[in-house]
Amino acid sequence: MTSPILITGAGQRIGLALAQHLLTQGQKIIITYRTRHKSIDELAAKGATCIAADFNSDEAINEFIVTLKSHTQSLKAIIHNASSWDCEANNSNRADLFDNMMRIHAKTPYLINLNCADLLIAHQNNEHTPADIIHLTDYIVETGSPKHLAYAASKAALDNLTKSFSAKFAPQIKVNSVAPSLIIFNQDDDEAYRKKTLKKSLMGIEPGCQEIINSVELLLNSHYITGRSIPVDGGRHLK
Repeated sequence: MTSPILITGAGQRIGLALAQHLLTQGQKIIITYRTRHKSIDELAAKGATCIAADFNSDEAINEFIVTLKSHTQSLKAIIHNASSWDCEANNSNRADLFDNMMRIHAKTPYLINLNCADLLIAHQNNEHTPADIIHLTDYIVETGSPKHLAYAASKAALDNLTKSFSAKFAPQIKVNSVAPSLIIFNQDDDEAYRKKTLKKSLMGIEPGCQEIINSVELLLNSHYITGRSIPVDGGRHLK
């Protein structure tokens, strides 16, 4: 029986697009969500296992891991997509902001990877092909961000965990990152913001979630790539 793929934070945007794509490929998936949008009901109706999880404490993370293991004995891959685009301008308590960013983007993947490696290795033993861990990081791990300091630091930590876990888990598990910049705008982004943002990359377009899907598929289909980060930034590093 095919092992499922776990996607964290799959209720909207990139995570949702990944979940929908994998389901159309006949792939079993397990997803986490914080808010039960209509999209979660639609994924469940198509066969996804949907687990409510708010990674707001060590206890909540550990509770999720226990729940996950009650649903499956193996995993083909873990895609760490759960994220928060929070920033200093919205938070007077900077210490809490920093802790929240590090917990969501670094501690949660760290604990899930360590405690669910047995599920990934079980898949590798059954299928004789490597399992996968894929971290969704961010373009700004290379540059930092004066407006999102804590966010950038936490995504940089996740990028570093990619290297460490790839060395720890090879050759049974491949561990890689996908580092996007602009992929899709939010509905409330105004025209001025959109024009300004599009000018930041060489390609100058809103590429859509298919670009992330393509990168994830590349990593899932490879038997050799590990410890790497795929930049999906439209040449932004050259502007």
